[in-house]
Order: sequence, then C-alpha cells, then structure tokens
Amino acid sequence: MTSETPAPGPAPVPVEQLHFAMPPTHATAAEERRHRKERLAAALRLFGRYGYEEGVSGHITARDPQYADCYWVNPFGLAFADMTVSDLILVNGDGQVVEGRRHVNQAAFLVHAQVHRARPDVVAVAHTHSLHGRALSALGELLDPITQEACAFYEDHALYDAYTGVSVDEQEGRWIAGALGPHKAVILRNHGLLTVGDSVDAAAWWFIAMERCCQVQLAAKAAGRPVLIDHEDAVATRDQLGSDLVAWINHQPLWSRISRTEPELFE
Repeated sequence: MTSETPAPGPAPVPVEQLHFAMPPTHATAAEERRHRKERLAAALRLFGRYGYEEGVSGHITARDPQYADCYWVNPFGLAFADMTVSDLILVNGDGQVVEGRRHVNQAAFLVHAQVHRARPDVVAVAHTHSLHGRALSALGELLDPITQEACAFYEDHALYDAYTGVSVDEQEGRWIAGALGPHKAVILRNHGLLTVGDSVDAAAWWFIAMERCCQVQLAAKAAGRPVLIDHEDAVATRDQLGSDLVAWINHQPLWSRISRTEPELFE
C-alpha cells in the first residue's frame, strides 16, 4: 500500500487585496453633506426599529460640513422609522430652521446645539428616551466595567447629576455639555443617554451600545452581584474598543442592512 502526497492547499489571498471598509473621504462639502444626511436618516430609522422613540422626544443631529454652527436634524413629530434624507431639516445654533419646512423640537435641540458648540470635534450627537437608558439614569449610576462592551465606556462617560424638568434654555444645554466634557457619552439623571461621535455612525453606535450595556447592567444587578473587570484590563479594553473608528466599523453591518432593505430612506 502506497501513501499519496497530499495536494498543496490553495494559496492565501494577499492581505492588500482583501476589502476592509474605512470611513470615506469627500471631495466637496456637498458630497460630505449628502453622506451625513444619508447616514443620519438611516440611524434614525435604526433607532425606530429598536424602539428608542418616545412620542416626539429624541434627536440625532449632524453638523453641516460647510456651516459649522448649523446642524441637520429630524423634524418635530415625524416618526424615526419613516425618515428620509429629504425630511431632514437644517437648523442654526440658535434653533432657527434655515432649510426645510418643518418645525424643530426646540427643547431638545437647544441641548444638542450647546454640546456641538462646546465640542468642535463632534460631528453628531444622539439622544433619545430609550427604555434601559432611562432605567439606569433613574439610579444615578455610571456604567460598571462588567462586560467587554461596557469597557468601551470605562472612564469615558459621565453623569449629569441633576434633573430640572424639560430642557428649554441654553443654560441647561451648557450644563449638560460641561458634564459631558471630553467624553463620548453622558448619562442624564432621571432622563436618559446622550452620545457623541466624529461621525453619525460613531454617535449612533455608541448610543446603541450604551443602551445595551445599560440593559446588561440592570439585568446582572437584578440577578446578583456582578464581578467587575479590574482597572488595568478595563483600560486596555477601552483603548482597543473605545475609539470612534471602532464605533464606525461596528456600525457598518447595521448601515449595510438598513440601506439595502429600506432604500426609500435615500429619497
């Protein structure tokens, strides 16, 4: 009985030939504006799918690439799940609509505008009254480092430890922006979550991830006493997973899915 020499395996594809999506660059402000508006409409639809809507509450804003103190935002009273690019309105930092024919939710927008003004590095801000975010905010707690995903927020989110009713003035917005500081997120006590990012995709992903982390923390504490990840490991994990680039990458499967299944968002 003779042994046969096994056939050689297929040659590996050169790494440089493998596709890996990275955030796009744009030749003009008009191209970048269209890109941000498409991602904004898609993110709002995703938030609608996930049940983050609570009546007319909730916004995602995206800074215009040409006019630094103007922001694209969902109009007042239109369902997240129905959002299209053409529905979005452009609002200046004083809350005045400069493009579009719908109203803006003044109370919520004033908070976003102050965050944008305090953080010129931020392209997008997301805030809704999501279920688990509100539940954790009612405890006045930060996220604990109890999972890999929660470590992305370790020492990179804050608590706004006050509640003064519906935000209706710029001062409240400045206080919230001050509490946020240089971080990616802030828990608004008795109110909910607010996240930021250097792209719409990053801000949206941080909100989705943070909402899930709130859910995990509430469930774990209801079941027993969670074991915390130690400081050094939590910091190392944050350094690996906590950048806006990683958030953008994590968001791409969600973008790919909704842009394919709901092409009407581009209208």
